Amino acid sequence: MAGSQNKKQIIDTDIHERATYKDLLPYLDNPWKRYITDSDWVQEKHLPYPILGADGLDRADAKPPSGGPAGNSLSFMQEQLLDDIGHEAGILTGALDPSPSSMHGWYEMAVALATAYNDWQIENWLDKDERIYGSVHVAAQDPQAAVREIERVGPHPKMVQVLLPIDDRPWGDPYYHPIFEAAERHDLTIGMHHNEPPSYYGQFPRYFVEWHSVMPNTHMVQINSMVFNGVFEKYPNLKLVMIEAGFTYAPALMKKMDQQYKALRHEVPWVKRLPSRIIQEHVRFTTQPVDELSQKEFMQFIELMGSEDMVCFSTDYPHWDYDSPFQALPALGDDLERKIFRENARAAYPKLPQAAGMVNQ
Repeated sequence: MAGSQNKKQIIDTDIHERATYKDLLPYLDNPWKRYITDSDWVQEKHLPYPILGADGLDRADAKPPSGGPAGNSLSFMQEQLLDDIGHEAGILTGALDPSPSSMHGWYEMAVALATAYNDWQIENWLDKDERIYGSVHVAAQDPQAAVREIERVGPHPKMVQVLLPIDDRPWGDPYYHPIFEAAERHDLTIGMHHNEPPSYYGQFPRYFVEWHSVMPNTHMVQINSMVFNGVFEKYPNLKLVMIEAGFTYAPALMKKMDQQYKALRHEVPWVKRLPSRIIQEHVRFTTQPVDELSQKEFMQFIELMGSEDMVCFSTDYPHWDYDSPFQALPALGDDLERKIFRENARAAYPKLPQAAGMVNQ
């Protein structure tokens, strides 16, 4: 908690609210409700090993005093996070385990869960705190159903992105392009958040530390897929935010993609610009889990990315590796801090309110 520190106005691009199945029951119809109440159905668990003891992925102090899992109480999140820090806005990224888009079968249940989650999120979070903005959850393995869900809840003024998990699906595949078309039509950003552990030749790594050390690998795969499959050429107003793998991998990826494009551009004639230029224009990276960088090191990465506009701050609350806006970054100067803590996110999410004095500019 900030305690006696000054408040810090931020736009937080990764906050995990969490619904239990009990929370979702009022928003589910039968037979989907009955599978949970009568058959004790639970989703597949994707983690092959325990993580950090009894509290798992979450901060030990983030469990609400009223009971329930971390992230399940709006009032406690307001007290511990939004009010304590001084958030201007926070974007919810959910914590349904795993996400509906990661279900490997029974797509009808995935569609029902996504719909129920969105309704629960709107009623219990978006409509109860003006600072909170939401993500449209979809069952992307059924693109037509995903488009219907975007059309249904995407127009809500507090919905700012479509959330896709980073798992074993290359999202640039044209099979998923209807989702991007619908997102662009409703001024929704695409947020991609890691979900499954990165695979080692088709296998999970043996330890969580292995997974957490190479999370950027899976993010690089998805950026690579989106760029070379021509998503941003086809949908020129689309923005992509890569959530929860930091940003220090971006310069090397951009350099390598440019090199390969110069040699192999004949293979992807629909890509008209250098990949690094496409990434600079369309892709944004959240800070968490930020590397421990000196001011000089931080600025070197910004210089290598070729833009001060690509990094957005995130806390990843209530996860165990939460990043405090008071401690996570080195001193960067007022202009760059303003961009990273607020304005880069505002530009990445068209439906967020403009800053005071900028509405007509």
